[in-house]
Amino acid sequence: MGGRARCFAGRQSRRESSEREGARDVLAKNFAVPEGAFANIPQDVEHNRWIFAGKPPGPISAQTVQSPAGPTPISYSYRLSEQTPVKVGGGQVRVVDSSNFPAASTVAAALVEIEPGGLRELHWHPTNDEWQYYLSGRGRMTVFASGGRARTFDYQAGDVGYVPFAMAHYVENTGDEPLRFIEAFRSFYFADVSVNQWMALSPPDRVQAHLNLDEQTMKALRKDKPIIVGPSAA
Repeated sequence: MGGRARCFAGRQSRRESSEREGARDVLAKNFAVPEGAFANIPQDVEHNRWIFAGKPPGPISAQTVQSPAGPTPISYSYRLSEQTPVKVGGGQVRVVDSSNFPAASTVAAALVEIEPGGLRELHWHPTNDEWQYYLSGRGRMTVFASGGRARTFDYQAGDVGYVPFAMAHYVENTGDEPLRFIEAFRSFYFADVSVNQWMALSPPDRVQAHLNLDEQTMKALRKDKPIIVGPSAA
């Protein structure tokens, strides 16, 4: 049994060697160079060349290769951190989608920053599922499903969060430093629905009939979108 296994391994090794030689022949023909040009290609590229040590590149002006056809008609880079943020009481937000980054025809995202004690208000997204990546700080999110079901999760830098399509949720900063995270969607535009604004813009008597709210609470509802609620109001 052991002898047959060694024999099989030997045949396998010879076959792999033959395939590599054949691959060099194809590469040489494809690139119009001698076969020896590819003699030093690492044999374990798929294992050891995902991330490897190399020399730091120079300035991009020295790295750019000009194409005979010219540059692509649109840019594939967008400096989100340089965008003027929308500042609100408890933090700020920057949004990128196809409206300001034409290449983003299937992806929309927001960079959210919440001050300590602040709250990314109760809301839902009418476009698609939400993926989150937490950059810094600590936060807590509750996701509300139908049938009165809900789950609460804590997050910190390096964590990934997920919210199924159209489920209401909030994100609260539970730490003592700003909470920064990215919201990402498979959509060409960013959209969210504020629960506060939705209630404020609905017929008041219908809201009261459903929730049995008093007049003071009804007057506190905001017709604009809070986005992030400051710690004093949370």
